[in-house]
Amino acid sequence: MTERTPLKVVSYLAPNWFDFYQAVVECLSRSLSREAQLVQAQSDPLEDPDLLQDQLDLAFICGLPFGRHCKAAPHQLQAFVAPVMQASRYRNQPIYFADVIVKAASGFIKWEDLKGSTFCYNDRGSNSGYHLVQQRLLRDESLPPFANAIASGSHQQSIRWVLAGQADWAAIDSTVLEQALRDAPALVHQLRVIESIGPSPMPPLVAATHLGQVVIDRMQASLLHPDAVLQAAMQRMMVQRYAAVKSADYTFLTIA
Repeated sequence: MTERTPLKVVSYLAPNWFDFYQAVVECLSRSLSREAQLVQAQSDPLEDPDLLQDQLDLAFICGLPFGRHCKAAPHQLQAFVAPVMQASRYRNQPIYFADVIVKAASGFIKWEDLKGSTFCYNDRGSNSGYHLVQQRLLRDESLPPFANAIASGSHQQSIRWVLAGQADWAAIDSTVLEQALRDAPALVHQLRVIESIGPSPMPPLVAATHLGQVVIDRMQASLLHPDAVLQAAMQRMMVQRYAAVKSADYTFLTIA
């Protein structure tokens, strides 16, 4: 691969952040004077042949599958930045939560009320949608509070299923939920958060080590000190800043 080859970038994260990730990629493209092409993934990262065969240059990825991939291929990918949200709950750190949502009109008020209910999750590889819920159950040393668990395929679908009564509750990445509420303010009155699990380290932007450390360091610097165009996009998404992270920040997520 030469420096004239467009960077191949994929997002494995929620589509309602895709436009922002496009702004990030365009900032990197300006910084490197190199074209970049971003696509929304159509498969799980741990099953994506492009990732498994080291054909990607950059990826927006959930911390859990990234940590698992690092165990299998420890030298292929390197985490280098993650966003820090503006809201005070994020403590000026690159963290997020799994917000447990129910329909506002339901009788579910607290975690214990969920026993015997139907839980939907985006996929079993999701930290916020599934993994943190399982950790919460283990911490309680109690029986699962749900009678049925069904896979929706995405956070957005989980939200729709809860609203439609196809599921009683779901655990949603807090940053995805907050953006969903900004996109559709009426949801504020239709959903209720009964618990927040976490925090966990924010999904990172990771680079393939085949790019070389000089290029990765340049990309990190461009996001730690974003240009005016990216700053405007960050403000729209309520992102306060980017923070430097490292791969080791995510490997512990595989322990459960």
